[in-house]
Amino acid sequence: MIPVALSRALLVIFVTLLSLTACGNNDDAADGGGEITVFAAASLTDAFNDLKADFETEHPGVTITYNFGGSQQLATQLVEGARADVFASANYTQMEVAQDGDVVEGEPRLFSRNRLAIIVPNDNPADISEPPDLAQPGTKLVVAAEAVPVGGYTLEVLDKMSADPEFGEDFRANVEANFVSLEDNVRQVVSKVALGEADAGVVYVTDVTADVAPQVELVEIPEEFNVIAEYPIAMVQDGDAELANTFIDYVLSDAGQAILQEYGFTELPS
Repeated sequence: MIPVALSRALLVIFVTLLSLTACGNNDDAADGGGEITVFAAASLTDAFNDLKADFETEHPGVTITYNFGGSQQLATQLVEGARADVFASANYTQMEVAQDGDVVEGEPRLFSRNRLAIIVPNDNPADISEPPDLAQPGTKLVVAAEAVPVGGYTLEVLDKMSADPEFGEDFRANVEANFVSLEDNVRQVVSKVALGEADAGVVYVTDVTADVAPQVELVEIPEEFNVIAEYPIAMVQDGDAELANTFIDYVLSDAGQAILQEYGFTELPS
């Protein structure tokens, strides 16, 4: 039989060890240690990499790993079982694909907006200065595939223009006849135009970044024909809920929004 005094001593030691373990776990949670895997639309690459540096500084011990790509590719990867904590899409259509596949949790939150623009190589070989020039016979155009958010938005713009007498109802068909390549994400469109492999491309205004600006010129799409691209973000099922929500909250915070706006994304309505 164990003496009462010894039993009490052992009990105190046991409780103390439990307390220390609990404190350690709480400290880990408070410190925010861990890794966040974020699947994000290619158009977010520069802004999110900048945001990563600030977030990791504010949350020591946390590492963000990104997988950038076309939103349609990312949604497919998630539905097929790829592991992630957060999904940031360039449209609601691909977010709905993820929702229908039961791979995101909770209601997606709108975190940013964007607009489209036409880009041409800096020597502008086809002399494109306004949207109607895209329909000139023989013009080589590169755009994203329709399933890619920016590709779908591009067709919306062409439909708006085709409904206007200034362009004519055949405008979309005439422009589509000039498509020489359909890309899987917007960064591939930018790259081909910058390299002079096409006369023009349709991208987001945010894609004309400092590194490609010397290689391309921007041709604006008038506001009445442009679209507002909406970007939703959501936590992925079976991901780290605490870290995922911490990241999402940061993206939506004043600090996160300031970084996005610095890269040309549109301010959210108050």
